[in-house]
Amino acid sequence: MTLQAIKYSRGKLEILDQLRLPHQEFYIDIKTPQDAWHAIKSMQVRGAPAIALVAALSIAVQYAHWLNDQNEMVAATARDSAVLITGQLDYLVTSRPTAVNLADAAAKLRAVVSTAANKSDADSRAVLTAYLLAAERMLVDDVQDNERIGKHGAEWVLRNTTSNSSNSTVSVITHCNTGSLATAGYGTALGVIRSLHSSNSLRHVYYTETRPYNQGARLTGYELIHDGLPATLITDSMAAALMRTKGLSENITAVVVGADRVAANGDTANKIGTYALAVLAKYHGIKFLVAAPRTTVDMTTKSGADIIIEERPEIEVVNIKGPVVRTNVFSDEKEIIKGSTEEICIAARNTRAWNPAFDVTPAELIDGIVTEQGVVEKDDRGVFQWDKVFDVDLLDKAPEV
Repeated sequence: MTLQAIKYSRGKLEILDQLRLPHQEFYIDIKTPQDAWHAIKSMQVRGAPAIALVAALSIAVQYAHWLNDQNEMVAATARDSAVLITGQLDYLVTSRPTAVNLADAAAKLRAVVSTAANKSDADSRAVLTAYLLAAERMLVDDVQDNERIGKHGAEWVLRNTTSNSSNSTVSVITHCNTGSLATAGYGTALGVIRSLHSSNSLRHVYYTETRPYNQGARLTGYELIHDGLPATLITDSMAAALMRTKGLSENITAVVVGADRVAANGDTANKIGTYALAVLAKYHGIKFLVAAPRTTVDMTTKSGADIIIEERPEIEVVNIKGPVVRTNVFSDEKEIIKGSTEEICIAARNTRAWNPAFDVTPAELIDGIVTEQGVVEKDDRGVFQWDKVFDVDLLDKAPEV
């Protein structure tokens, strides 16, 4: 059974608190947009698709019970309801600026409420109903899109990496967390890996620790172990040695990562450390694949130079949290003390730290970008051909730098 990071039924939204994983499964009730904003900002929920869904559904939850109460008045007019929802969407977008899925979802939902409010017979309740149905549709679509991404990505990996190999199975490297915990279910890059596994084509997964928040060690490891996939954790600094010493013997053929924003030229913002992996993959002749839904592709951003990179507190680098581990002095056995959490400092006192949450991988280091509509590749000029997945006329609308 796939992990479920978002539990939703009309009028109720719960999210799995990812700060407590992998040692404790605890769901948090999200009742208002304010609850969602704080959960996103604190990274109790993370992953670009999941952030967008939680934001959208938090507004839906707030208004669902009002729609069931015929005597409840949310706003006097349809226009008032549209203004109210638009303000809440704008507020939620400020929680994490780099992930484009959140801004994209907000823009689409603004359009939904605007259209509903402009109908001649519209009232407040009609606008809220239109919003509710649109937000719920996003949840359903995300799972279906992820499954398509997984299928297209797995086929691309096998088609582009096994033709000159006697090995029928492949090993891959992944970074951060891009699975069920980062989406509505299945995952993007981890969806590709799951698809490889389901077709008996996966030999092994190597997943990075992903400092400083350790999403790989805490979350991806949790998912891989839960699903029974063959996997090994490495620290971020071990990737080069892994590619050099085990690349041939383990048939490491691809690095598969997710994305928080893809610019029109293919430059990709993703969790810090992605850029370094792309450089290493290029040097070692390993394919580099980005997996993301089309909502992650921002055609109004010409290149990575225009992407705002979130910087997070220094304390996330110099301190680390986790449960207490008791060691038996007479053996090597270790026991995790349930319910215990300690924060310790791993750096010298007064250490200053730089903590960008993301980096930008240049398009020239990326071999393919897999979406729910297929894999986008570069032409002979090194330009990604977006017409395969959506209307490239949007490129003409990109603002001047």
